[in-house]
Amino acid sequence: MKVIRDIADFPELSHAVVTSGTFDGVHVGHQKILRRVMERARQSNGQSVVITYWPHPRLVLFPDDNDLKLLSTIEERTEQLRSFGIDYLLIIPFTKEFSRTSSRSFIADILVRAINTKVLIIGYDHRFGKNREGSFEHLKARSAQYGFEVEEIPRQDVDDVGVSSTKIRKALESGDIDTANSYLGRPYSLTSVVEEGDKIGRTIGFPTANLALPPAHKLIPGNGVYAVWASIGNERHPAMMNIGFRPTVEGKKLTLEVHLLDFSGDLYGKTITVQFMEQLRKERKFESLDALKAQLEKDKQATRELLALH
Repeated sequence: MKVIRDIADFPELSHAVVTSGTFDGVHVGHQKILRRVMERARQSNGQSVVITYWPHPRLVLFPDDNDLKLLSTIEERTEQLRSFGIDYLLIIPFTKEFSRTSSRSFIADILVRAINTKVLIIGYDHRFGKNREGSFEHLKARSAQYGFEVEEIPRQDVDDVGVSSTKIRKALESGDIDTANSYLGRPYSLTSVVEEGDKIGRTIGFPTANLALPPAHKLIPGNGVYAVWASIGNERHPAMMNIGFRPTVEGKKLTLEVHLLDFSGDLYGKTITVQFMEQLRKERKFESLDALKAQLEKDKQATRELLALH
């Protein structure tokens, strides 16, 4: 997949089949649109193109909105689209100035002039342009004038299981990993760098990699202990993860701690991608470190059994 961040660098394509959106999480609803884009591109021996935006529009238009939690950073979204097999990804910098682009300018300057779109595929109720004034009906009525075909994916095809980013976020925040993963079509993940912690875990036989908190708007699943896969480069390790404030040791701040099963080695400064498979339990305070250690032994066994099923 070729990633383009400046529209002036977009190449001349013979038959561009295009879709546009934020695609946060690239969930199964989004994937139906992407599959249709790729299908139409194959049928015409053309090229599949995704237009997306970064930062997320709400971060620019409502900078004080601290409630927005994203399922993917732009790097994660890029890799999700790459693994899906898209040919070209155009990342348009979303600014307040860009938000004032009219639907007519978006069509003329981006879809027609820059990309030379031949087919535009959009999900139901997709809006674009200043104040979301552009619509499928607007495009359909003027498709001959614009010189490209417009196809809308019906609601029942995109949303047949009620998939939405909001439902996925709520599931993750409550620790319902099964529901979130089924809507995403893959395990939810986050990527971060290992930083130095207070090394309490190693004193009870459970050394942990302490992950730096991800960007402020990246969603962190609800507090608790999880069975996860931890990837370091091309190596994947079974692991369990604690998200929370570590009440047993009077922790004062949110921490992300990963214990890799059957692993030894220095992880400081390394990048780890964690894939969440299931929540084992909620975080709670234990009466002593010995009691915590006994529970962690149970968590470790449960992790082995759960990951063996995945």
